[in-house]
Amino acid sequence: MRGFTLVELMIVVAILGVLAALAITGVRSYLTTAKTAEAKQIVGAITRSAINQYERERDLSLVLPASGTAAANTHNLCTSAAPVPFDPADVQGKKYQPSATPGVDFLSGSTHEGWQCLGFAITQPIYFRYSYQVGGDYISEGLTGAQLPTGPEAFEAGARADLDGDGRPCTLVRTGEVRDGEIVTSTVIFTNNDPD
Repeated sequence: MRGFTLVELMIVVAILGVLAALAITGVRSYLTTAKTAEAKQIVGAITRSAINQYERERDLSLVLPASGTAAANTHNLCTSAAPVPFDPADVQGKKYQPSATPGVDFLSGSTHEGWQCLGFAITQPIYFRYSYQVGGDYISEGLTGAQLPTGPEAFEAGARADLDGDGRPCTLVRTGEVRDGEIVTSTVIFTNNDPD
């Protein structure tokens, strides 16, 4: 009866090592892609919420004029929302559980301000820091190739996180601005430092 030689065993171990390394790389890539997909979905949802709230008619006054016609309605962008989580370190290589406490995280703001105005909230743990900015202080400022919104009636829905811990955060943004009474949004979500 003949057994395996040491060389044959070493070749088998080497092949298994290569296959294991490829599997680990594939799983890491898959997990990173899933995390980035979360951000793309949420940035898109924030943008849709901004558009819906802008298109919603809001009465300037609850008192109707004596002429019998309805009071003027206005379309306004919701004002900026505080980033969630507030501290970027809360999503550095880990998930963040948004608070369910009224007035905190995605439940902050009012009917004309921030997340409550947008009617947008997330209750599940998140990998990214999400923001909604109007009129400036955009997270995409200074990023090569980013389409910055212009004017006071412009907004940016964004997500940022350092998923792989390399010190270079992955940034995803979608912009929009009011033109002739309609919101025009960027056609794509801009991505910078995608960890794929």
